[in-house]
Amino acid sequence: MNLQSGTYYWPATFPDAPAYPALDEDLSCDVLIVGGGSSGAQCAYYLADARLNVMVIEKARIGSGSTSTNTALLQYSGEKMFTNLVHTFGEAYITRHLQLLKEAIDEIEVASTRVSIDCEFNRRDTLYSASCAEDVEKLRIEYEWLKRHQCELAFWDKEEIEAKYPFSREAAIYSCNDAEVNPFRLTHALFDNAAKKGIRIFENTEMNGHRHEEGRMIVSTKKGRSIRARYVIFAAGYEGMEIRKEKQASFVSTYTVTTNPVEDLSAWHNRTLLWETARPYLFLRTTRDNRVIIGGLDDNTNYPHDRDSKLVHKKDKLIEEFNHLFPDIHVKAEYYSAAFYGGTVDGLPLVGRYEEYPHCYFLFAFGDNGTVYSQLLSKLIAKEIAEGNSPDLALYLQERPLLNKD
Repeated sequence: MNLQSGTYYWPATFPDAPAYPALDEDLSCDVLIVGGGSSGAQCAYYLADARLNVMVIEKARIGSGSTSTNTALLQYSGEKMFTNLVHTFGEAYITRHLQLLKEAIDEIEVASTRVSIDCEFNRRDTLYSASCAEDVEKLRIEYEWLKRHQCELAFWDKEEIEAKYPFSREAAIYSCNDAEVNPFRLTHALFDNAAKKGIRIFENTEMNGHRHEEGRMIVSTKKGRSIRARYVIFAAGYEGMEIRKEKQASFVSTYTVTTNPVEDLSAWHNRTLLWETARPYLFLRTTRDNRVIIGGLDDNTNYPHDRDSKLVHKKDKLIEEFNHLFPDIHVKAEYYSAAFYGGTVDGLPLVGRYEEYPHCYFLFAFGDNGTVYSQLLSKLIAKEIAEGNSPDLALYLQERPLLNKD
C-alpha cells in the first residue's frame, strides 16, 4: 500500500535507532503483534509486563510507515466535537470516552519517563479557534460541555486572542494539558523497553498469509517462516485494511511541512498547539529543535498519484498559510510530505473483532488523534488478552451501540 511520499523529519532526529533481526525460524508465542509502528509499539508496551510470550513482526524497519509522517499532536478534542458525539452515542458514553482520552495522554507521559530513549514529550496548551463568525456559537457550546466535565480550559474572545497572538480570530477555546511527542522516537523507545523485557521483535519480516488451525492463528512470512500464536493483534495502521476491510473507515490525503529551525518563537504564545473549526483545517505545532510543523489542507483523494501530484503546491500553500498567521516568523520548508489519512464514519476509533479472524484484534486508531487513540486501544486490547476482561473495549468495537441515550 502506497501510504506516503516526500521527505520525513522524524527519522532524521534518530539516525542511530535500534535495529532488529529478520525472522529466520518457525516460532510459537502467546501473542503476535503484526506491525512495527506506533500502534504496535504501544501494544508491546502494555504487554511487556503481562508474563506472556509476545512477538512483533514488521515488514520493513521499525517506524518506517505512517509513524514517520505522524505529526503527533496529543489532544483529547478531535475533529468531531464532543457535543456532536453525544447526539450519536449518548452522554454517559462520550463522558467515558473523554475520560479515557485524558488518561491516554497521561499514560503516554508516564511511558516517556519509563523508557531509556528520550521521546521529546512536552505538555502543551491548545488554541482551537473559530475559522469564521458562524462557528463561534458551536464552539461556545462545545466549551460549555467540556467545562461541565472538568476540563481545564477558557473561552477567549477576539480581544484576548489578539493580545496573545499576531493573528485574529472571532473566538477560541484555550485548553490545557494537551501534549506533543516525537512519534518516531516514542515508537523506538517503547519497542526498546519491550525488548529489554523479553519481547522478541523482528524487522524485515513481512506477513503473506494466515490461517486458523487447532485454536491457533498460523501466520506465514514471505521468506517461508511461520508463527503459531494464541492471539494476533493486527496493529498495521492503514495497511490493516488490506488484511480486513472495515466499512466504517474512509481515507483522504493530507500534507505536512516541517520548517527550518526558528531562532525566535516569542510571538507564538506558549508554543501552543493550533488548529481550527474549518474543514479541512490547518494545524500547527513546534518541535524540540524549534522547527514548525504545519499540516492539513486535506484533499478528498485516495489515489497515490493524484495525492503526490499536488505535493509541491500544497507545500507552498502551507507555508503561505503560516505566513498569514505569523508574518514576522520567517520559515522555509526543509521536509514536506503527502500521506493518506484515515478516519471513521462516526468519529470514534475502533477495534475490529471478526468471526473469520478468531482470537484476533484489528487496531484501527484512525482519526486526527491517532497516537492518543492508539494508546487507549492498546491498553484495552492488552487488558482483555492478559486478564480476560476489558469492559471499556465494548465502546470501540466495530459493532458498537449507537444512539445509546443514557
